[in-house]
Amino acid sequence: MDLAFGPEYEAFRQQVRDFIAAHRDKAPRNFGVNRPSEEALAWQRLLIEHGYAARTIPKEYGGYGAEPDILKSRIIAEEFSTARVPMGLSNQGISMLVPTLLELGTEEQRLKWIAPTLRGEVVWCQGYSEPGSGSDLASLQTKATEDGDDFIINGQKIWTSTAHAADMIFCLVRTEPEAKKHEGISYLIFSMKTPGIEVRPLVTMTGHAEFNEVFFTDVRVPQKDIVAGRGQGWYVANATLKHERGMLGDPNAADSRLKHIVELMESETVDGERLIDNPLFRDRLLKLQARVLAMQFHGLRLLTASAKKEDAGIARLIVKLQGCDLNHDLAALAIDALGELGVLYGESPHLRSKGSWQHRYMFDLGLIIGGGTAQIQKNIISERGLGMPREPKLAKA
Repeated sequence: MDLAFGPEYEAFRQQVRDFIAAHRDKAPRNFGVNRPSEEALAWQRLLIEHGYAARTIPKEYGGYGAEPDILKSRIIAEEFSTARVPMGLSNQGISMLVPTLLELGTEEQRLKWIAPTLRGEVVWCQGYSEPGSGSDLASLQTKATEDGDDFIINGQKIWTSTAHAADMIFCLVRTEPEAKKHEGISYLIFSMKTPGIEVRPLVTMTGHAEFNEVFFTDVRVPQKDIVAGRGQGWYVANATLKHERGMLGDPNAADSRLKHIVELMESETVDGERLIDNPLFRDRLLKLQARVLAMQFHGLRLLTASAKKEDAGIARLIVKLQGCDLNHDLAALAIDALGELGVLYGESPHLRSKGSWQHRYMFDLGLIIGGGTAQIQKNIISERGLGMPREPKLAKA
């Protein structure tokens, strides 16, 4: 079996290496917290210009316009990861809304929103979960009533990431109150500056407000800003969730994290012995490395299915479950490797990596819940992927 990429792809690999060597000093050290920093925006524009971000998105929508090629995509990911140079921006707008609009949006919506979103100029948040509608998302109660050419929205969302900093929201609302719960939902996009929207930050165990409550009181939104038509929101929402779960389980991000841990274990010592030479720590590292490699090869399987325009089926369903668990376990190893320094948090001159491992450990625990809990993901895999019976529901009192 010949596993060589061949001359064309090796030449492309050299192009990627040359780009990294020429531009790595422009890579942002600060990507920004809730909104991209100026250096992150400049880096994103540079990557799009050279085809290393938004590679296969058509030029008319602000992308590079290359034909899909799974091997070139793999080479780009490998070389950026090996060089420890950050890839482009990844957020709810770029990674979730853009592919949804490409698949289901109108031409007007694509032309208006995709390019500025790709460049990081428009920040989006996602209005899905509600206080009584999390795992059972289709039971959402935020309603939109028709008023001329507009909808009037009333209700509440919760766990809305970046809502306090976002320009726009893609939001699920109930427009057909008499329809079955899955059939009465619509998917709207509108400005977070619209009158009647109130945002209340929620502080998590990290000490930061990554999530928010969002309240809608008589919020007026044009009906033309609906995606795929009235009552089609559940179908559109699942298209978006597919991309969200892929973003949360990105194998390239896990590989980059693994490389950081290797460096950490090579520098941290106990009684003069490097942790990388400690058999117990090395064994944990190798087991995690095997899981990272498995996720990377699984990513190739999904890329192949996408290039062939095939439904990856159960292969697609496991990404979020495995990826979020893996990232949390990687952070846990880093915390243990830091020893007594691993319990530090906040401001301390003894922190390693500015306390990023402690923050990741706590934040990643939330991601195991967010975007569909691990338990719900297992139900989806068993029912939709393996054809097992649906989980029994509790009898009503």
